[in-house]
Amino acid sequence: MQVNELLIEGYGRLPELVRGAVDGLTAEQLRWAPAPGANSVGWLVWHLTRVQDDHITELIDGAEQVWATGGHASRFGLESDPGNTGYGHTAAEVAAVRPAGPDALSAYFDAVYERTRGWLATLTADDLDRIVDERWDPPVTLGVRLVSVLDDDIQHVGQAAYVRGLLPD
Repeated sequence: MQVNELLIEGYGRLPELVRGAVDGLTAEQLRWAPAPGANSVGWLVWHLTRVQDDHITELIDGAEQVWATGGHASRFGLESDPGNTGYGHTAAEVAAVRPAGPDALSAYFDAVYERTRGWLATLTADDLDRIVDERWDPPVTLGVRLVSVLDDDIQHVGQAAYVRGLLPD
């Protein structure tokens, strides 16, 4: 197996998990939080998609975020600010992420995933050693960044599935 095939396999598990977390939910259910200040299913899936969009875009020469160019923000009640990924959101900012329904989340995720998958298909093993972030010690390689994004997305989609299971009847 080639390294790009392995990465595609890992990232390729996310679409089914995302759909499983959001399909069939109403906009109200997507916004429901199990406690004041907690994250909703909608926010968690929006955030994991924003992280993938933001971080992968930084790795692709000349790319712009799907969030900024794809017209998705209006379906969440938000501006298309490419700097808004959810990191450090207050409870009020979490509540302000208001997906219109599961299709808003799925459409945005699918667009980001398709771009990620296409780009991953171009990678070789040698690419993974390229330094992509020198702000850390040791500097972050492409391989480490890709695993980090995947790990973050898997954690958040698992959280979204858990919150879905807590939804009141």
